[in-house]
Parts: sequence; C-alpha cells; structure tokens
Amino acid sequence: MRGRFAPYLLGVGLLALALVMAAFSGYALLLREPIEGFAITALTAAALGGLLLKLGVRQAEPTRREALLGVLLLWSGVPLIGAIPFVHGDLTVLNAIFESMSGFTTTGATVLLDFESFPKSLFMWRALTQWIGGVGIIVLFIAVFPQLAIAGRQLFFAEAPGPTEERLTPRLRYTASAVLVVYISLTLLCIIGYLLAGMTLYEAVAHAFTTLSAGGFSPNELSFAGYANPATDWVAIVFMTFAGANFALQYRAVTGKPLALLRDSEFRTYLGIILIGTLLLIFALWDRYPVLEAVRHSLFQALSIITTTGFASTDFATWPLPAQAVLVALMFVGGSAGSAAGGIKVARWLIISRQAARELRHTLHPRAVVPLRVGQRTVPEEVLRAVAAFVTLYIGLFAVTTLALVWLGADFVTALTAAIACIGNIGPGLGAVGPMLNFAELHPVSRGLLTFGMYAGRLEIVTVFILLDAETWRLPRLRLKARG
Repeated sequence: MRGRFAPYLLGVGLLALALVMAAFSGYALLLREPIEGFAITALTAAALGGLLLKLGVRQAEPTRREALLGVLLLWSGVPLIGAIPFVHGDLTVLNAIFESMSGFTTTGATVLLDFESFPKSLFMWRALTQWIGGVGIIVLFIAVFPQLAIAGRQLFFAEAPGPTEERLTPRLRYTASAVLVVYISLTLLCIIGYLLAGMTLYEAVAHAFTTLSAGGFSPNELSFAGYANPATDWVAIVFMTFAGANFALQYRAVTGKPLALLRDSEFRTYLGIILIGTLLLIFALWDRYPVLEAVRHSLFQALSIITTTGFASTDFATWPLPAQAVLVALMFVGGSAGSAAGGIKVARWLIISRQAARELRHTLHPRAVVPLRVGQRTVPEEVLRAVAAFVTLYIGLFAVTTLALVWLGADFVTALTAAIACIGNIGPGLGAVGPMLNFAELHPVSRGLLTFGMYAGRLEIVTVFILLDAETWRLPRLRLKARG
C-alpha cells in the first residue's frame, strides 16, 4: 500500500475544490455571469478526486517521501484544475495556469489585460485562491482533512513556513484550529475596515481575502492606487502588518499573553525592518510628495513588499532610483515564520546574522565556545544547516531564473525583479512587470519558469528539490517521528 497516500491526499483536495466550484457556479448564476467554467471545474475535480480517492490509501503515518510527495501533488494538482475557470475567462492555458498558481501561492503576479470585461465571479475566485493559499495546509486540515490524524502533523511540518515548528497546543488539529480562528477573525475585521473606508461589499471581501493572505490580487487594475483613498490605504497597512506576523504568536497574544508578540525577537526585528525601510523611503521621496502622503506611501509600500503582499498605493516603478533600490532590497527579506508571507523570512535572517556574529567572535577568540542564540533559544546545528541549505537553494534558483529571463529577452531590471517577485511570492516587480503593468508580455517560456518559481517558493524550495535527492527514494521506510 506504500506510495498510495499522495493520490489519496490529492483526491481529498480535489473533492474540496469541487464543492467550492459548485458554490461559485451558484454565485456566478446570481450575478448572471457564465457558469460553464465553474461547472466544468466542479465536475472535473469531482471525477478526478473520486478516482484518486479510490486509487489512493489513507494512512495514519505516511513515510517522509509520501508526506512530501503528497504536499507537492496537492499544491500542483489543485492549482492546475483551479485554472479551468480562467481558461473559460478567455485566458490561454499557460496564462490560466500562471494566474491560478499565482493565486494559490499568494504571489499576486498577474497576466490579466482586460480588467473591465473580466467577470466579477472570476475576480472573487481569484481572490479566494489567495485566501486559501494564505493559511495553506492548516486551513485544508481543519476544513477537509481531520481524518488524517498524525499525517496532518507530518504534512504541517512539510509545508508550514519557518525554520522549526511553533507549538500552540499538544495536538495539531487544535493548533490549526487556533490559527484558523485568528485568520478568519482578522479577515472579518478587515472586511469591516474596508467597508468603513468606502469600499463596496464586493471590493471589501475581495481585498480582505488578498490582504490577510499576503496575496495582493485586486479587482482594480491599478491596485490601491486606483482608489486614491488614504483611508483604504491605512486599513491595508494595519492588516498587512498582521498578515506578515506569526499567527501562532498572534493567537497567544489574544488568549492571555498580550506581550507574546513584543517579547519575540523575530517580531521585534520584523517591526524594526519595516521602520527602517519606511524611513529610507520617506527620505528618498521627501521632495516628491507632501509629508503625510510621503509617510503613507512609504509605509504602505515597505509593508507591502516585506510581507510579500504586493499591493501598490502608487506607481512605485516611477520612484527615484534610491527608493526603487530600497524596495528591491526589501524583496529579499520576507515576513515572519508562521505567517502568510513568503520570502526568505525574518527568522532565517536572524539566524544568519547571529551565525555571522558568532564567526567573527571565533576569529578573535578561536577557543571560545559561543552558542548560537536567537532570543532566549539556542539554535541547534541541524537548524543552522537547514537554513544554510534553504538560502543557498533560494539564491541559486533566483540567479538561474534571472539569467534565463535575460536570455529569453527581458531587460536586466525586469528579469531580476520578476524572478525575486515570483520566487518570493511578492507579485509585482519593476521595469516591464511594474505595479501598473503585468507579466503577460514576457516570453511564454519565461512565464512557465516563473510559474515554477512561485510553486517552489511557496513550498519553501527545499520541499521541492528534496525529491531530486536519490536518498529520498532509497529510504522508503524512513518515518517522521510523531510529535506531541
């Protein structure tokens, strides 16, 4: 029965997608919009899901290979089937897959050209893909996979962002439930905030989905710049901050430990980077906007890039070069571990910086025994090795993708920022992929490479590349230890 857990997991995911598509068929009917795309997707997902469920086998404790393969299949199969409505929305197959993968990976890069005629139901589906992707495997466990038991815990650690686990409760289901409660509560508060700021209910819901997920899709072609409303910008600023913070710590903060966030070294560093980035942008934009407007745009864009949300309150591609350089630097940061954000993550940068400081001390005092600490925690050597491997693969994939895009005809600025924007799940870049433009004009092969970049970045890269290691396939009986 080995090797049949991954098809089972994908089958469950596709059946869940079929239910969502059935609901969207009703939503499109209510709006008097075409329902064929949603209906065909529902039937296709139900048929494939049912078949895979019969072919697969539910396992309480899958092997490491099966757990990883299950995650990889889930995050490729669901976006592929979820792209069918976009094909019926007059996108090419490649562009539909790009748009769907961008949604489920919470990237926010788009190939849409005609926002005016694009159906509202498809815009809402596009936003929902990001909301689902934001909480990722945790949401799927609570809504669809409670029967997976210990498998859920293994998959959580296979996919969940960050260097190590962040335990909230002894059982994964309760842990995921706690995070889900925070996620849904913040989404509802965000909807209310946008409504009070002047958005319609449709716009408020769509933007709340893509704000809390750190996704960045907008039904407005110009993103937040299209609203020219400071109130909506400030609502987005507040909730983007939450989206980029550790949801586990947010749960603790609202359940009796209000100082949990402020005591966390990663969260303090996260806020510090936001502050420094904002101040640098204000300085670079001082003569471009009135003071308060400069502060608002600087804080908005610093947060949008660091949290990998990708909203735009203005066309930052027209900013002075020093401001653009700050934004590019922030693209390499990422949000907090355990958040909806993508990127390298603040926790990893903390570990890297502490290791650099430790090496400097070793240079001065070769015999000194200096433990690697982040906050009050000692970082094990295996975590340090994992972080080093991740950053190496991340930079390597970024460099190869940039080179390939230049080879395929993109200018250097476009290639560099498109690569980091997709691998880091940010969305817009600079040059030909700036916030007021899109990725549709890139070479088809470039769009294919960037689709893979979004996929690899969302799954923390190592999860994807580990299956290329022969050892993964030579040890079929190696099991993950049950924790908690």
